[in-house]
Amino acid sequence: MSAISELSHLKQKGPVTPEQRAARRKEQSHDNKAAYLFLLPWLVGLFLFTLGPILASLYLSMTDYSLIQAPNFLGLDNYERMLTDGRLHQSLKVTLIYVGVGVPMQLALALAVAVLLNKGMRGLAFYRSVFYLPSMLGGSVAIALLWRQIFGTTGLVNQVLQFFGIDATTGYVSDPDYALWTLILLNVWTFGSPMVIFLAGLRQIPSMYYEAAALDGAGRLSQFARVTMPLLSPIIFFNLVLQIINAFQSFTQAFVVSNGTGGPSDSTLFYTLYLYEQGFARFDMGYASAMAWLLLLIIATFTAVNFLLAKYWVFYDD
Repeated sequence: MSAISELSHLKQKGPVTPEQRAARRKEQSHDNKAAYLFLLPWLVGLFLFTLGPILASLYLSMTDYSLIQAPNFLGLDNYERMLTDGRLHQSLKVTLIYVGVGVPMQLALALAVAVLLNKGMRGLAFYRSVFYLPSMLGGSVAIALLWRQIFGTTGLVNQVLQFFGIDATTGYVSDPDYALWTLILLNVWTFGSPMVIFLAGLRQIPSMYYEAAALDGAGRLSQFARVTMPLLSPIIFFNLVLQIINAFQSFTQAFVVSNGTGGPSDSTLFYTLYLYEQGFARFDMGYASAMAWLLLLIIATFTAVNFLLAKYWVFYDD
């Protein structure tokens, strides 16, 4: 029933009586109870498994807690300890390099492949699935083990170089100068997820914009810079924020490749790996909780800065 017909129906019925109002309130209350009943499992999960652990972590970050003995309140001592923790500073440096280099390279490769796949080639569904596959497998232990073998002293990389007459005997994952870059390369290889999102965004750009640009004499590079990039900027922004958050949370690759040590010489000591070491190897759960809150603050800062800067380069329809 439309709004007009409903109004005319109400006018024909005359004014609403108190009994009718009470019946409507009762019916609405019944609907609300049903809605809350359906929401109950989610609300239980929110308070029991999300908000509860968050508040507990905040309290534990101000304690000395070893998982065995009761927490001993320390105030802000754990946060002050971070200022003089050299390994924490090294883990921040390693993680920032990983994020600052790996994310732009991954997004650039994902966008390049998406542009190629957007040309309408045969077997698009097959190629899209093949390129997406690394994103599903890249974070697994099996791929990390394979990566360590490929870049080992007798790995596939050195075998290929030796085939071309290059005397390559470097163990890239055991060399402090190369170890982190092998993990960055692994992150770049998992470009499938942002690639699929870029491809979906490219499919939404109307062809009339390219036709108008061509009539004005714009070449392919000019069309890409002046048409594709501005119209795709919301998708680029989305992928950028998402991949930065994922990169800061990377753990499995560094743990497996370095055997859980962050070596060699702490060159692959990701922040999450050092947090894990403090909490589950040294059982210093209070300090690990403080590190977790610092990581939350870092990710929130990067996300907020991205949103603040978005108004200068992200273009929407309005």
